[in-house]
Amino acid sequence: MLDDKSTAGQGIAGVVEAQLHRFGQQVTRQSYVAVEKDFRALVSRMRKDQVRVAYIGGYHTEIGLFVRQASEAKANFIVMANDPLMTSEFWAITGRAGNDTLFTFRADPAANASAAGAATAFKASDLSAEGYTLYAYAAVQAWAEAVNRSASFDATQVATALRLRPIDTVIGPVRFDKKGRQLSIWIFGLPLAQRPR
Repeated sequence: MLDDKSTAGQGIAGVVEAQLHRFGQQVTRQSYVAVEKDFRALVSRMRKDQVRVAYIGGYHTEIGLFVRQASEAKANFIVMANDPLMTSEFWAITGRAGNDTLFTFRADPAANASAAGAATAFKASDLSAEGYTLYAYAAVQAWAEAVNRSASFDATQVATALRLRPIDTVIGPVRFDKKGRQLSIWIFGLPLAQRPR
């Protein structure tokens, strides 16, 4: 388990580490500096320790460099990360070395028929629809529809309208429970709204 000492990197690594411990997996943890460019010593130590999987909480630049250097060292472990790898810049850094990298993210919304028009419009404007772009677009769509439904900008009325019934967006229909959690998100095999706390 690696992290870049950032709040986000430590946070995701901590969540994954806790789940692995829950399932009885042995985990070792190490941090690196977010601007690190040379991971050869770390890769060498991981090879010596016979690491099988490296989950990294960090950003695409450093993870890309780590993956490329691990490939060059013929390291025989799988690299996993989360959504920062949802960018073409990761592939520009890794080249073919990135092919076996795994990452966790929701299904690509650009593949949904409901997103086709927005994705085309972004592309026509020389903008990318990758990563969180369509999710942000959907958030604005949901907010605008809730304002329309409530005929108000009052936050309480808008929140009530958001929970009233599903709202069609570029990522598909979204619906929220009384706590404001999106009902279509699944984590660890359960809808987020039903997951025990």
